Amino acid sequence: MSDNRAIGVFDSGVGGLTVVRALLQRLPKEKIIYFGDTAHIPYGNKSREQLFQYAQAIISFLLEQDVKAIVVACGTHSSVTLPILQSQITIPILGVVKPGARAAVRCSQKQKIGVMATRATIESQAYVKEIKAINPAAEVYQTACTRLVPLIESGQLDGAETRRAVEDYTSPLLKEGIDTLIMGCTHYPFLAPVIKDCTGADICLLDPAAETSEELYRIMLERQIFSQREDLSQHEFYVSGNDQSFYQVGRKLLGNIIQQVEPVPMD
Repeated sequence: MSDNRAIGVFDSGVGGLTVVRALLQRLPKEKIIYFGDTAHIPYGNKSREQLFQYAQAIISFLLEQDVKAIVVACGTHSSVTLPILQSQITIPILGVVKPGARAAVRCSQKQKIGVMATRATIESQAYVKEIKAINPAAEVYQTACTRLVPLIESGQLDGAETRRAVEDYTSPLLKEGIDTLIMGCTHYPFLAPVIKDCTGADICLLDPAAETSEELYRIMLERQIFSQREDLSQHEFYVSGNDQSFYQVGRKLLGNIIQQVEPVPMD
């Protein structure tokens, strides 16, 4: 049994491409249809009502493309909207928070875990809940990184301003004695070299993307919905707003996998 339909992936912008990269490595025969909600970025300062409106519109679009599974490649949506949306959709839909929490507990020797994320994710306490569900004794320290997503979306992946911001956000966590740091927004792995410079080599820096791709692999194995096609058609990339910025920054991460980006207004 096989299923040659695509996998849908969405985020507020280019951040979810870090998850796409992991999916393509783990599931190289699968086609990806990606949606970046660039008209509404950043998500971290949006209300629950706004986030649900965006998520429902994007998921409706992906379902119209007849995807076989959806990956919510966004820490904010994984924290706020996914727990409700999972009960409304019949195809598999998964996010990045639970996989990220599992990986962090597994990686941390001292069970002192830091989380960098958007304000909405931090306020939801999603990572704290998931980590403590696995190990109630774990200590979790969080910081809302409001300056990072705009820097990344504008292509500022290094430089003095970016390094100052990363230092401001990692310093309080390091003072708490963490040994593991979750990049709780899928944008942040774009800054992994800078973050690693600020934290030092002894900190386990976690990108939830790899664990998320493993979880999707397990789901697809259980349901036997792997693609069997040898000739993969081109992956598809859509955005609700600025397509040129997405194209330029996205190609820094994925190269020529992104051939073109098509605007699809969602309002």
